[in-house]
Amino acid sequence: MSDYRPSPSGWVRDQVEAIEAAGTTDVASIMDRQVVLLTMIGRKTGDTLKVPLMRVEHDGRYAAVASKGGAPDHPQWYYNLKANPDITVQDGTTVHDVRARVLDGEERAQWWDRCTAAFPPYVEYQEKTDRIIPVFVLEPR
Repeated sequence: MSDYRPSPSGWVRDQVEAIEAAGTTDVASIMDRQVVLLTMIGRKTGDTLKVPLMRVEHDGRYAAVASKGGAPDHPQWYYNLKANPDITVQDGTTVHDVRARVLDGEERAQWWDRCTAAFPPYVEYQEKTDRIIPVFVLEPR
């Protein structure tokens, strides 16, 4: 991977620094819920980027919910995953090589239920925006 570029967002930078210093995602949380750390390649810069997301896991696969708190536009990492779907996800001290795939139809509905069970505010975020919040599944590669 290329050079790591810290996020311009302070809370993201702080969480990534804490995770990297401790070697585990157990030191970080969002609204008192577990997170995983995604490491990806930026679509424009080719830089290595990292973002903590809510931990939603099922049978060794993970979800990545592009909610951006219900904003009208997708988070930037959504476009990076679309352009470069081969990423890593760190859960605790374990790092998995995964491929991100956007879900639709019944598969998305099943994962959305898992996501909202893990983090109920996703329901409110969906109500705040006209866009359908994208859900990726992160599958072992």
